[in-house]
Amino acid sequence: MSAHAPIHEIGERHMLPEGTTFNDVTETVARITETKAPRGWWILFFPSLGLLGLMVACIGYLVTMGVGVWGNNAPAYWAWDITNFVWWIGIGHAGTLISAILFLFRQNWRTSINRFAEAMTVFAVLCAAIFPALHTGRPWFDYYLFPIPNQMAMWPNFKSPLMWDVFAVNTYLTISVIFWYVGLIPDLATLRDRSKSLLRKRIYGALALGWRGSHRHWQHYERAYLIFAAISTPLVLSVHSVVSFDFATSVIPGWHTTIFPPYFVAGAVFSGFALVLTLMLIVRTVFGLHNLVTIKHLDLMNKFMLATGIMVGYAYAMEFFIAWYSGNPYESWVFFHNRLGFGYLDEQGNWGPLWWSYWAMVSCNVLAPQVFWSKRMRTSIPVMFVVTIFINIGMWFERFVIIVTSLYRDFIPGSWGSFEPTWIDICLYLGTFGLFMTLFLLFVRWIPMIAIAEVKYTLPQAHPTHDDHHEEDHAHAAEAAPAPAE
Repeated sequence: MSAHAPIHEIGERHMLPEGTTFNDVTETVARITETKAPRGWWILFFPSLGLLGLMVACIGYLVTMGVGVWGNNAPAYWAWDITNFVWWIGIGHAGTLISAILFLFRQNWRTSINRFAEAMTVFAVLCAAIFPALHTGRPWFDYYLFPIPNQMAMWPNFKSPLMWDVFAVNTYLTISVIFWYVGLIPDLATLRDRSKSLLRKRIYGALALGWRGSHRHWQHYERAYLIFAAISTPLVLSVHSVVSFDFATSVIPGWHTTIFPPYFVAGAVFSGFALVLTLMLIVRTVFGLHNLVTIKHLDLMNKFMLATGIMVGYAYAMEFFIAWYSGNPYESWVFFHNRLGFGYLDEQGNWGPLWWSYWAMVSCNVLAPQVFWSKRMRTSIPVMFVVTIFINIGMWFERFVIIVTSLYRDFIPGSWGSFEPTWIDICLYLGTFGLFMTLFLLFVRWIPMIAIAEVKYTLPQAHPTHDDHHEEDHAHAAEAAPAPAE
């Protein structure tokens, strides 16, 4: 069957193929952690380890030599480091949205992708935290950022946006890890009960915290999961809003606007969904998860990206309207000259040196997702993979445009500068992909990447009707009861 075939022709009227049993779900997910890793996993793992080593080497070199090895210079004191920080934080927002908000709205289609997205949230936030920690210049003094008493009686400046980021990111990371781990407990117990070796049984048994699948256990689990989902939901709005305050509370033209909090949140969800889908398509192919992550799941995710892409495009247009309507010449200069390149030529008769980055951003984030208006395109694996790659690139350019094109042309032409990344900028950024992919590949290898218990709950046999009195139906209902293993 062609990848371009409509959903109803593929036979996916339901989220999972008809006839899927509880045992099918358990076997499909658990076998990944119990059998040898496929060749595709090793092909990805070794390059990821290499990039991780590159990141460690770059951090060691940067700490030894100082942040001057970055391309940051006057007046662009923020450049690739803060660009990468905001980009990675945005990647982590899809996990909380899929897990918490869609859970509260009882959207059962999330169950096949929420565990995957939650793990990406944790790993992306870890990657993001590297850049502001190094940006301080003396990372060994970063403990000053925390309000702990010390012998020098030095306390953090709570008016500093850096402090807001510290508390926002650490809160987000803490809640995300707890929420992710709580959801893992029933599935870790399943792996414990299926383990053949004593070592695996003890490791998974310790992680399962004594889970036995009793009615009392499920009561406490569901209550705790609901509470953490409710706590996590405001974080989707608050964390990236706080990150946007780093810019919006300044008086820099291009930053000083009230549209930034919702603009940043929409962009974060947009980029997060794109990377989730990019990696999900790879993992779905490598591990053969076509029966659990169906075309319908991918279609719904593409609809989300189309909706958030429209929001992001609207925000882009509103920025220009605000700059024009304000009558502020500095705002107009930043948007219409620095970014669009209109009306400004340098000494060689060319546009501003970074005009291309804005048009790359618009092409990737606004134009590329428009193909998802077509159902044929939304259900085509090659098309959605290429579009998500474009979106990932475009969202990085969005953060680059916001930061660099607002800084490199200052109020006074005499202080104008430019920005060019150094090799350490590029290598450190690539190295964070090594950290992310190494953690991610270890996760999909040893931890259930799909929520077994939650997927079972969405199957029809988990909710027998009152008219079904046959013994076979009662057996299915008993199997649907919360249990850690088959």
